[in-house]
Amino acid sequence: MLRTNLSFLEYINQLKNSTLGKNNITYKTFLKGKKILVQGEKAHYVMLIKEGISKVFISEPNEKEYILEFLGKGEIIGEIELIRKIPCLCNVEAMTDVTVYTIQISYFENLLKTDLALNNLLNDEFAQRIVNTCKRASYQQLYTTEHNLGKLLDMLQKQEIEISKEEMAAYLGITIRSLNRAFKNLK
Repeated sequence: MLRTNLSFLEYINQLKNSTLGKNNITYKTFLKGKKILVQGEKAHYVMLIKEGISKVFISEPNEKEYILEFLGKGEIIGEIELIRKIPCLCNVEAMTDVTVYTIQISYFENLLKTDLALNNLLNDEFAQRIVNTCKRASYQQLYTTEHNLGKLLDMLQKQEIEISKEEMAAYLGITIRSLNRAFKNLK
């Protein structure tokens, strides 16, 4: 539920300390509640979360949101948009104060062509995302809302994350009314 990637974080730390990395990788901090990436807009950097927790969500035309995942240390954002040359697919918002490494696009494109370690990390990341998506889809189809809510509450408690009822409903892909019913049934 909260994804981290310490291998990617270690890789970026090493890259940041290299001669080329010092000029092409910087830090940026986003305060809690601020958007890191905005759906439909161009990403100006590829970013990797150094500290903090963010949520990734899609905003639909009917003003509903669907939270795809929560990202922590070492998770990369903006890379799909760069590779596919498309605007941001999702919003990414800081749930706590978040510090990211910002990687210049031209530098990242060069690394994609020349750095096998980066390509291996990206392949692993993409594969993990597919696995996570499949598991989550099956859970949402095969288990009750109450069961999924219980798993979400456990994860939030373990990670010491607080989210609103609206965010819980958006993560579970249900309405507030269904969420309230699930809370009632859990008691």
